[in-house]
Amino acid sequence: MNDLFIRAACMEWAAVPQSSYLWGINAIAGVDRIDFDSPVTCFVGENGSGKSTLLEAMAVSAGFNPEGGTKNYSFSTFDSHSELCGSMRLVKGVKKPRWGYFLRAESFYNVATAEEEYSRMGGTPQHLHEKSHGESFLATAQSNFRPGGLYFLDEPEAALSPQRQLTLLREIYTCAQAGAQFFMVTHSPILLGLPGAAILSFDEGPIHPIAYEDTDSYQITSLFLSDRKRILRDLLAE
Repeated sequence: MNDLFIRAACMEWAAVPQSSYLWGINAIAGVDRIDFDSPVTCFVGENGSGKSTLLEAMAVSAGFNPEGGTKNYSFSTFDSHSELCGSMRLVKGVKKPRWGYFLRAESFYNVATAEEEYSRMGGTPQHLHEKSHGESFLATAQSNFRPGGLYFLDEPEAALSPQRQLTLLREIYTCAQAGAQFFMVTHSPILLGLPGAAILSFDEGPIHPIAYEDTDSYQITSLFLSDRKRILRDLLAE
């Protein structure tokens, strides 16, 4: 039995205006339902393929602020989320998550500022602006990742060194083993290598499962590391 918090995402495309840019995103346009069967689901694909658009819509449908944070965060620096949020329905499991967080690299500065303001009303301040971007990003993940939680991560590798990506991978794996569920947009071959993660590709037609070794992130990185001099010679000679 699938006992995940979110079992599927259903889209009602009749509610999306024909003028919307969403119809031009090949990976998701017209897709009625996406099923999930793993505690960790990764979205991969080229820039602009719709990964973050879908992740954001799912996070907002699950009750999170579009710019990130916990469900208690309520602020807006720039209203940019798509119409997909209003046409989406999440198929939820019997269990409810005990905690959750929407962590996105794009608007993390705004979330750190909001956290500082909220901490003045009570709670323990994290002083995120006093840390480096990578340190504050990882600290936020570590302080919010808990067993039985629901998490949406949008390109978390953007702020992290390879070593810290391994640290994040361990945090995700440990929490997933203890009943948490993660959805993650990533280009990182390190994070994509998490054991048991389901990988969904947004390239070459409608969204579909893909093996780790078939992702561009793995293949291009592997090719570069195994034959760096030739790759650079050919690339820079063009």
